[in-house]
Amino acid sequence: MSTNEAVEALHASLTAPQRRAICFDWDYLDPDRGLLRSFISNHWQATRPAVRSAFFSAKQQALIHDVYTGLVDSAWYPRFMKQLRDDTLGHEWGTNQSIAFFEEPGTGTLQFVFSGRHTTLRAQAGGASPLAFGGPILYGHQATGYYERVNHPGNVFWDQAMAASTLAAMLEEPQLASAVVDRLPLESEIGFGAVHPGLDAAAMDGAQRAQLARVLSAVLAPLRASDRERAMQCLAAQGGIERCRISFARDGRMSTPHWDNWRLEGPAIVVHYQGFPHVHVWLHISESPDVVVNSRNGVYLYPEHDPLR
Repeated sequence: MSTNEAVEALHASLTAPQRRAICFDWDYLDPDRGLLRSFISNHWQATRPAVRSAFFSAKQQALIHDVYTGLVDSAWYPRFMKQLRDDTLGHEWGTNQSIAFFEEPGTGTLQFVFSGRHTTLRAQAGGASPLAFGGPILYGHQATGYYERVNHPGNVFWDQAMAASTLAAMLEEPQLASAVVDRLPLESEIGFGAVHPGLDAAAMDGAQRAQLARVLSAVLAPLRASDRERAMQCLAAQGGIERCRISFARDGRMSTPHWDNWRLEGPAIVVHYQGFPHVHVWLHISESPDVVVNSRNGVYLYPEHDPLR
């Protein structure tokens, strides 16, 4: 069964009371969070029922796990499990995470969202979307406490920052001066259209642009192959890596000579890597900049499922 087939099977298995709790119209507006379909935060739950609870049958929990494992690259699955244990005080998968469905009437479009601390993953079954992943996603990790140590020992997503730092080390002094900023935009500012300072790929030589492409590849590596492919299709529709720029922040730089906070962006792509005080990676990629995003930094959890309480 494919991931999208598992999404459809799970949706078909829901009872009427379950549907009332976790299924929403495509354009449902949450009183506190706004357009829920496009909402994202670093620490949130889309709905109240926890995956690992009596709300879902054992078969449904297994289907949710099938979807989850289908959304990440199989080589990365053990690392995602480590991230989850570290970020929820060792709780089992599903204890502090929830799901939601969004349906667009008359189109067959069905979006699945899996959310929790340092986790937002999406799958879209049916219908066409201009967005990679079906919408913005996030992964993160707090490996050694809220304020991680220099070089983020044990953080499963530090390799992405090392790829970006390798690019920074390849830049000539004037190029690096263009790329370095005092601080990045707020990490939740992942909408398209704003032009922030940074070094344009057009100002890089071939080897540097190739490393910029490897930075993006490193960020996409934890995700399933079809999502990686779709993200690259979206990038190509914008003009490719040549239309992107990268910036590195002095603010929060605790792992010198490496760079903890950096940002890659283009006409309809934002990758925001926030490494201080611990790692958050925000990804928003589309073939068109004309899409809605609803992103906020902070905690939007149901208190009884907050792993840090």
